[in-house]
Amino acid sequence: MASSSSSMEGGVENDYTQDGTVDLKGNPVRRSKRGGWKACSFVVVYEVFERMAYYGISTNLVIYLTKKLHQGTVKSSNNVTNWVGTIWMTPILGAYIADAHLGRYWTFVAASAIYLSGMSLLTLAVSLPSLRPPHCTDPDPNNCPKASTLQLGIFFGALYTLAVGTGGTKPNISTIGADQFDDFEPREKAHKLSFFNWWMFSIFFGTLFANTVLVYIQDNVGWSIGYGLPTAGLLVSIVIFLAGTPFYRHRVPGGSPFTRMARVIVAAGRKWKVDVPGDPKFGNLVPGCCSVLNNYYDRFLNKAAVQTGSDDGPWMLCPVTQVEETKQMLRMIPILVATFIPSTMIAQINTLFVKQGTTLHRQIGSFHIPPASLTGFVTLSMLISVVLYDRFLVPLVRKWTKNPRGITLLQRMGIGIVFHIVIMLVASLTERHRLSEARKHGVVESGGQIPLSIFVLLPQFVLMGTADAFLEVAKIEFFYDQAPESMKSLGTSYSTTSLGIGNFISSFLLSTISDVTKRHGHKGWILNNLNASHLDYYYAFFSVLNFLNLGFFLVVIRFYVYKAEVSDSMHVLAEELKENARLREPSSNE
Repeated sequence: MASSSSSMEGGVENDYTQDGTVDLKGNPVRRSKRGGWKACSFVVVYEVFERMAYYGISTNLVIYLTKKLHQGTVKSSNNVTNWVGTIWMTPILGAYIADAHLGRYWTFVAASAIYLSGMSLLTLAVSLPSLRPPHCTDPDPNNCPKASTLQLGIFFGALYTLAVGTGGTKPNISTIGADQFDDFEPREKAHKLSFFNWWMFSIFFGTLFANTVLVYIQDNVGWSIGYGLPTAGLLVSIVIFLAGTPFYRHRVPGGSPFTRMARVIVAAGRKWKVDVPGDPKFGNLVPGCCSVLNNYYDRFLNKAAVQTGSDDGPWMLCPVTQVEETKQMLRMIPILVATFIPSTMIAQINTLFVKQGTTLHRQIGSFHIPPASLTGFVTLSMLISVVLYDRFLVPLVRKWTKNPRGITLLQRMGIGIVFHIVIMLVASLTERHRLSEARKHGVVESGGQIPLSIFVLLPQFVLMGTADAFLEVAKIEFFYDQAPESMKSLGTSYSTTSLGIGNFISSFLLSTISDVTKRHGHKGWILNNLNASHLDYYYAFFSVLNFLNLGFFLVVIRFYVYKAEVSDSMHVLAEELKENARLREPSSNE
């Protein structure tokens, strides 16, 4: 009886998660009751609807700014990329609030309410005639009446309210999903390896709907319905997420990651003359869990953990664990920088790629193809590529590499960067063909429609989706996986920061190159009339930029050391213990 009781207690004890997750009251949670794919289903459903809302706006925004607010090519494109850049930068703030104060769940809930209010205001702004300038049919936006300060204030105020809401939802929703799997339980760890692939699948499923159905409604039915539908969908998704609350696992906020990192850097700087012991086991270091490396970069930060006898407070002396966390976050920054240029390429999809589509033949019978709907092929290509990669390529490559992921995350990112070189070469050659057709049919000066099918642009959209399947999926998984456990939200925000800075770089390059190429009496590369522009030169310049970035990436990854996963270490330790026990068996029998 005692033995049976002990077994039952052991079974109950083993049912509790081992990764420190709790319920909303702070109590340990049972693996069989919370988390796993059941909990993730509520999270994934939210992401599908939220992506419908976001891409329902961003995909066709350059068209709205051009046709309804009468802005030129450079101004409308930069307004899109500046807003998108802000959308992807605010997650840093959301990650800080989640990790330091409210936790991921409550930060997400508060931010989703802000997100919904921004969507509602934006729907109002496009619905009321008094909140936009009069209709104008002149192809040159410079000849149309401009929007008033009030109209612009309400419209862009709604857009940037959305950006604030995204800041709290984006870095936390994917992290909440990943938190539903216990790294210390082999079966759940295996599921987690596929989670980020299917997470991106759900994102792009919502995006596909936005890029096809919502874009068509906006162009052919009305902007009010085109914005009203995703607003309603967002409301439904928030309700669904809240309904899943009883099934979620949560992590207790671990304090501000920025503060912990700042303490290490400040403490190391204040002790820059202090010598670091050669071996931490024999040195005068504050106890911690991690080993200390001996290269110069690591040795400088290790000074923060050296006891000198006159230390006073956390800004002079830090545990080795904090030092290691800081080193890991800083170690990822060169990888982050290498993703800026590919993110700049992604910014072209909803701006110049769409603007190119407006100059081409878009009629199929009585059906008029919205220029922004081609972005749906990015989504479709990405969805197909992710499935093929996860179900066919990974199992095939795994046989040779013995890596559970098939190839490493950095190798996968590198393949995506190579794709971006090819994409911009293809885009440059396609644009050269489009311009030759414009000259052939005499529509250069008039800026009229070229009798060339819009599907000539299809290769650059399809290739962009394939590149996303490699680079974007690997990027979000890499920064989550390599971040210290207490800084997962901050790690996730690295991937969104990449997209934000990429969009700001796009705005800078577009304005600068547009201005520089107009000097000394030249017409310039980027004009309101794309038929008289030279986007082929602009895209060729991007190809060179991507090639240089690939070289930088290859240099950076040579010096990167992957963080050892605790769960993998535990697995190796268990196997070693079993092997030692097996070797001892003969002697014990004797």
